[in-house]
Amino acid sequence: MRGTTVLPGAPCAAPRAGEPPVHRLEVRLPDQVPFAAGGFDAMGPMSRADYPHRHTFYEIVHVVAGTGVHVLDTERYAVRPPQLGVILPGQVHRWEGVRGLDGSLVLFTPEFLVGGAGDEELLRRLGERPWVDLDPAAHARTSLLMDELADEYRRGDDGFAGVLRSLLHVLLVRAARMPGGRAVAPPRGLAGEFLELAGRAAAEGLSVRECAGRLGVSAGYLNETVRAATGRTPAALLRETRVREAQRLLVATSLSVRQVAARVGFGDPAYFCRFFRREVGCTPGGFRKHHDRPVPSIEDDGRGS
Repeated sequence: MRGTTVLPGAPCAAPRAGEPPVHRLEVRLPDQVPFAAGGFDAMGPMSRADYPHRHTFYEIVHVVAGTGVHVLDTERYAVRPPQLGVILPGQVHRWEGVRGLDGSLVLFTPEFLVGGAGDEELLRRLGERPWVDLDPAAHARTSLLMDELADEYRRGDDGFAGVLRSLLHVLLVRAARMPGGRAVAPPRGLAGEFLELAGRAAAEGLSVRECAGRLGVSAGYLNETVRAATGRTPAALLRETRVREAQRLLVATSLSVRQVAARVGFGDPAYFCRFFRREVGCTPGGFRKHHDRPVPSIEDDGRGS
């Protein structure tokens, strides 16, 4: 899902029936950069949205105060500041029962990244550990960077877009260095293109052969290249993508299992149930029951973050 930007107040495209709303990044002017930074209050009420929704953009959140829970896809993370969170495009998230939530946010679309595919891979790997407790030193360094980003964005002086891109790159690199991070070279070339395509392929139910066709290579060559770069086969990565999207829909929506199956590319609900059980270890219904919690009603004005 590529990032898009809209002027304040412009309605977002309606999601498919029964799915969470999709928020796009608002920009202040038609020629403004696809980026925003500032505190929760400066970003508006959508920054604390308590209903399930998706973004077409990346969000980095530095929480410095408050209590409650941050729900991201199928996981629940207790708010215990200071913490750093990463929300990727397409993920479903919401804030639950938060009080006194404060901190700062950085919002940006993929095309804003100075490091291109390398920075996108850093974000993908940060997304594997999306909620990190910060020690005092990491908290201090992160606070300085977030403050600089917000100040540079607010002032908008000559050349500010380049400064923002550079500061953002530093933030990503430093976040990846935090304990638990992995210094893995990002896949480039064909492997990187496949990973980007795989991230959008769940709803289409694409096969490895169909992905190879879109990328202009043979299925065999794609398999060899992706396995060499990632240690995993394209088929395994596509299965993971479809399972993750199915899990999101089971937890964040009231769609039936049949409807979820169709949304992730399965025409036969029975086959989807067998596939899901094999990959996850339980049925779709069992997974939903295990994660069953009241889903807040969606009252969205179409704007947002």
